[in-house]
Parts: sequence; structure tokens; C-alpha cells
Amino acid sequence: MPLILNISFTFAAVLLFLFFFWQKLKEDYTRNQVFTTAFYTLFGVGAGNIIANFFAAPWWFYLGLVGGSLGILVGIFRFKLRIFETVEGGILGGLILILFAFLHDFTINKTVFSGIGSVVLILGIFLYFLLNKHYKHFTWYASGKVGFSGLVIAGGFFLIRSLVALKFLSVLSFVGSYETLISGVAAFVCFLLLFNLARKSPCKNRKKTQKYQKGKVAPLKT
Repeated sequence: MPLILNISFTFAAVLLFLFFFWQKLKEDYTRNQVFTTAFYTLFGVGAGNIIANFFAAPWWFYLGLVGGSLGILVGIFRFKLRIFETVEGGILGGLILILFAFLHDFTINKTVFSGIGSVVLILGIFLYFLLNKHYKHFTWYASGKVGFSGLVIAGGFFLIRSLVALKFLSVLSFVGSYETLISGVAAFVCFLLLFNLARKSPCKNRKKTQKYQKGKVAPLKT
């Protein structure tokens, strides 16, 4: 039974990862580019977890994160993908993978923290879609650049981990006393990137808009 559950959870997690990653990038890139990058990412996550299994079991989450990040970078450089758009797809897919890890632990071991973590992750995924739908209407996010939703959710995710680790250290994927510092730094980096992204110039059509605002209107066709 545990083996069947492992296979079922892994299959569902990978399938949903591929679906959401493809959904995020399908408008701008070919299937080959999207799914090859997704394969690199999943391969990196798997390699990180295998290394953790043999040498540093408590670090499976972070080694998987590093491996997956390297996989995404390979895809970005190979196919010239836009960084923040691709990373956002990876963040959404990563939330799916960690959600299934928590659900699996809760199903097998009935761990309370894994159950709570699953609920938090489901809410985070829902919030991602909500933000993704409305972030361009936020007046204080002037750049309107893709990446807002993913960085907000990733930053919030690591911030919650850091705060929870101040009190509890036995949560699945935590690395003991190092967790508060590592998650805190990760949250800071996410919010710093978000701040930087918000300051970038908005618009491909900015010059055109300014042109019209100055009264340079294109002649009417007759």
C-alpha cells in the first residue's frame, strides 16, 4: 500500500506540475521548449532528492529546490526564455510538488503540521491565481511586469516557514535551527526582487503613448 501511494502521489504531482507549467508558458513558447524546460526542472528536483536521500535527508526540500532552480536556468539559457515568466511557472509548479509531499506525509503518518501545511499551500495556490488575475490593476505596481504573483507567493511561503520555525522545528522539510535563517533570507530575496521588478519601466508602448499625449496624432485615412 505505501508503494502504491508513493507512485500515485508522485504521478499526480508530476502531471499537475507539467500542466500548470505549460499553462503559464504556452502562449509564448513552443511545446518542445516548455516541456523540455519542465523536464530539466523535474530532473533537477529528483537529483536533489536522491542526493539528500543518501547524504543529507533533512535537506531534501532545499536540495530539490536548488536542483529544480538549476534545471529552470538551463531551460532559460538554452531557449532564451524570459526569466521572471519562467521562474513564476516554476514557483507555481513547485508549490504543487511540495503540496503533494505534505499531503503524502499527512496521509501516511497523520502528521498535524503536514495537514496544516497542505491547507496553507492550497490557499497559497488559490491566492496566486487571484493575484495573477488582478495584479495589473494595482496602481502601486506601476511596471505591470510578469512575475508579481509568483514572487509574492514565494516570499510569503518562505516568510511563513521562517516564522513557524521560530517556535517549531519538527515540520516536514524543515532543517532544524537553520530553518529560520535560510527561509528568512529566501523571503527577503523574493521581496527584494519584487521591489526591483516594480521599479522597472512599464510599457513596450510607453513611447507611443507619450507621443499621443503630446498631440502627435496619426493622420486619418481617407
